[in-house]
Amino acid sequence: MQIDRILSGFVLAGVLAAATPPGTPMKQFLNPEGVPKPTGWTQVVSSRPGRMIFVSGQGGASSDGRLPEDFASQARNTYENIRRCLTAAGAKFEDIVKINYYLTDLANTAELRRVRADYVNQSAPPASTLVQAGLVGKGMLLEVEAIAMVRE
Repeated sequence: MQIDRILSGFVLAGVLAAATPPGTPMKQFLNPEGVPKPTGWTQVVSSRPGRMIFVSGQGGASSDGRLPEDFASQARNTYENIRRCLTAAGAKFEDIVKINYYLTDLANTAELRRVRADYVNQSAPPASTLVQAGLVGKGMLLEVEAIAMVRE
């Protein structure tokens, strides 16, 4: 029975792959304008079929690379960076199905929620995780990553 399920999965994957038009890349790696340039990763990976979009963790640096000291400004910049990433992949905030939040201080959770309400659909919010973490970037107060799914 288990083998039948595994084989069915391989057959379905083969059918989906065959339905993809020739020349369509299985993955697109995108580093959109206005988002700080990464070192050692890609800001957005879009995969076909299924159009799942994976947005790497975004911090609070503005499009010019400056990192404000206050949490609210970093949060707004983070969501604007996510918007740029989603747009580059043909998606929008409404397409997010999973979002992960990493905060250096959980006392900023209420402010995160206030800023998030301006961007993320609150009537049908995506699955999410909030974790207190030590972040790598000096002065970073939060990092947010997202997974979106686009119907075609």
